[in-house]
Amino acid sequence: MTHTLSVRTSSRTELLDLTSQVQQAVQQSGVAEGLCHIFVPHTTAGVTINENADPSVKADILMVLNKVISDQEAYRHLEGNSPAHIKASLLGPQVTVLVSAGRLLLGTWQGIFFCEFDGPRSRKVYLKIVGG
Repeated sequence: MTHTLSVRTSSRTELLDLTSQVQQAVQQSGVAEGLCHIFVPHTTAGVTINENADPSVKADILMVLNKVISDQEAYRHLEGNSPAHIKASLLGPQVTVLVSAGRLLLGTWQGIFFCEFDGPRSRKVYLKIVGG
């Protein structure tokens, strides 16, 4: 089953916790055992799994990414969003999570985050939920 999430970001760089939306889609799919593949079809956004208990972790991740991949370089890409492309390439467009007993098999502190690097924008996230 394929499911589409619509995401609206409000900042240039932002991490949005999608865990509950993805879990809801898994439950709606009826898949008890299998995989949930999360794919972001954008070249200036990505997806990652990290701690979702302390919001300062998101802020720290963005702080370091913004420091390491500066927007002050002499980039050649004419749109002016080369840092967003680089950040998206580093984090990647996809993650896969095991599904067991109809639940995402994440660690206690883990969450699934949509990573915006060229916002604010309206985005899509595709989920492929398969049993097996």
